[in-house]
This record gives sequence, structure tokens and C-alpha cells, in this order.
Amino acid sequence: MQIWKNLGTTVQYLVVAAVAILMAFPFYWMATSALKTNDEIWQFPPTFWPHEPLWHNFRDAWVAAPFAQYMLNSIFVAGSIVVIQIFNSGMMAYALTHMKFRLKGIFVSAILIGYMIPATAVYLPGYIVLGKLQLLDSYAGLILSNCVSVFSIFLIRQAFLQISHEMIEAGHMDGASHTRILWTILIPLTRSSFAVLALITFIEQYNNYFWPMLITKDPNLQLVSAGLRSFFVEGGAYGLKWPLIMAASAFTIAPLLVLFVLTQKTIIRSVNLSAGASKG
Repeated sequence: MQIWKNLGTTVQYLVVAAVAILMAFPFYWMATSALKTNDEIWQFPPTFWPHEPLWHNFRDAWVAAPFAQYMLNSIFVAGSIVVIQIFNSGMMAYALTHMKFRLKGIFVSAILIGYMIPATAVYLPGYIVLGKLQLLDSYAGLILSNCVSVFSIFLIRQAFLQISHEMIEAGHMDGASHTRILWTILIPLTRSSFAVLALITFIEQYNNYFWPMLITKDPNLQLVSAGLRSFFVEGGAYGLKWPLIMAASAFTIAPLLVLFVLTQKTIIRSVNLSAGASKG
């Protein structure tokens, strides 16, 4: 019986390892292709490591376009949106879970309905509103147009629902205000969910392409995705300089990899807490 149990565990580890390798291979291929020549990338059978690594491809790609500006723009815009969404999602979720007021059910229904509306359906009215507010082609327009997320509110609401309402009532009996209860009780207990929210939101906004391209025309405001497109097409690299394209793609995703490494323990803890709450 123990033999079959050990065999089953071994098979599980092998399957997980195979899936991990399959998921990581595109990143490995991108990084190694950045070190090859254009002909070596397209040769068959393919080489999994370049014969002579061309490390200068990363430097050449970095100076070929203002990628530092693109990355700083994306980090600043995405970071600002994350901070604002954490504030407003936390306050909205607290009101929907631990406060009593009229039309509360209607607000919850409106959020659920809004979650089902495609983002592209609000592009035209959003563009018109930003135009009337004179926020087109500006950092303020990029940030304020994404500062509220139905998904963020729903995610934090689900996390707050796992907190006992008796704990909130005890805080009120001790004279704590709603703000103090939110910041000293709820947020510390659900910080893993907030970390997941921050990670998802940062990745989404860092990689955002269509909406920033729609509302900004100034090259100095371009984000990473738009900058990469400009490098591919307008710079003549598309189809001609694939090593530089791969190098640029590799170092532009570096902030996302660093962010994931710093938050992976918190994400795993959040998944474990969610699974425990579901079983409970």
C-alpha cells in the first residue's frame, strides 16, 4: 500500500514538473533567441542555446528606442492605479459587507452586472468623458480612467465576507470608527487578497495596450506595449531584427518577474486561506 502511495506522489511531482517546464519554455525561448542571430532563430532543427551568445543584443535593443521612458511610464501609471484601487475597493467592499443601508442589494447587483460588461463597451463613453474633462493625452487621464475596477471590488468583497461580522461588531462596541475597523482589522486579516489584487492590477495595467493607445498621442506618454509596437513596426524591426525584438520583450517583462518573486509567498498563502475557507 505504501509503495502505491509513493508511486502516486512521484507521478504527481513529475506531472507538476512537466507542466512547469511547459509554462516556462516560452520565456526561455524568448531569452535565448535574444542572444542569437536572425538566421539562427529561424534555422531548422532549432538550437536551444546559441552557438555564440550575442549579449550586445540587449544593449542594442535598449538604445534603439526609449525603453527606459516606456517602462517608467508603465510602472508609474500601473503603480498609481494599484494604490487608488486598493483604497476605493477596500472602502466599497467594506460598505457592501459590514454596513447596513438602503438599496444595498441593488448596489451588489449593479456590481455583478458591471462585471459582465466587456471593457470595450465603455471605451467610447469613456473617451467622450475624458475629452470633456480635458484629460486626454495626459497621465491623469491614464490613471483616473482606470482607478475603479468592478473586479477589484468583487475580489475584496469576497475576502471581507470571510471575516466574522461579530468581530466588526466588537470593534464598534469598543468605539472604533468604520475607518479604524477597515484599516486595523479587515485589511491586516485580508492582506493576502490585497496582494493578489495589487499583482493582478499591476500586470493588467502594465500590459495595457488598446486603451492607452486610444487616449494618448504623445510619444512621451507611451506605455511598454505601445512602445514595443512602435519599435516593431515604425522602427523597421518587424521581420528584420528578431533578436532585438526578443531582447526588448525580455527586459520589458523584468519588472513583472521581480514583482511576482517578491509576492509569490503571499499569493500562495492567499490561495491556501481561500481553500481553507471553502472547505470550512
